[in-house]
Amino acid sequence: MILVEKPLGNADDPAWAQLLEGAVIDPLDLDQWQAQKNRFRLKTAAGVDVAMALDRNTHLRDGDVLAWDEANLTAIVARVSLKEVMVLRLDAVLGQAPEALARTCVELGHALGNQHWPAVVKGTTVYVPLTVDRKVMASVMKTHAFEGITCEFVPGAEVIPYLAPHESRRLFGGADSTPHSHAPTP
Repeated sequence: MILVEKPLGNADDPAWAQLLEGAVIDPLDLDQWQAQKNRFRLKTAAGVDVAMALDRNTHLRDGDVLAWDEANLTAIVARVSLKEVMVLRLDAVLGQAPEALARTCVELGHALGNQHWPAVVKGTTVYVPLTVDRKVMASVMKTHAFEGITCEFVPGAEVIPYLAPHESRRLFGGADSTPHSHAPTP
């Protein structure tokens, strides 16, 4: 078993890219939920047992080099699979009268909350991870027809650089494992 307390670097860094050229890469495949955890244990594609013990508020990024064997030119590299993110831009609502602005924002919050969709707000942009099919999420937004709010879907990897660790944890940490029901409990 290999214990990893912090990444050694990232495969996208020029120095690591050069070292890894021609090396055998053993990927540690992670979904967006696992990548946000600080402590877990998984096997690489080649069957190497890896135990993660990262500092709090640290998360793994795609391409993080977790172990390097110089003698054998082998590396264990994190391969993080992030889902798409619905990006809502509220720039155009800023020109609305205060009452209309407040109503739009409260109604948007209600619409997202009613679906139990986690969200991260950065300035005038709202990020919502895909928790259901993209068509369903687009349909919900179209049904509400929010004036001045644009909606697009982008890969999670494009969003994560703009997020602090606690925001990426909120956005990607368990986004697809938050089932809910409004049925009464027995």
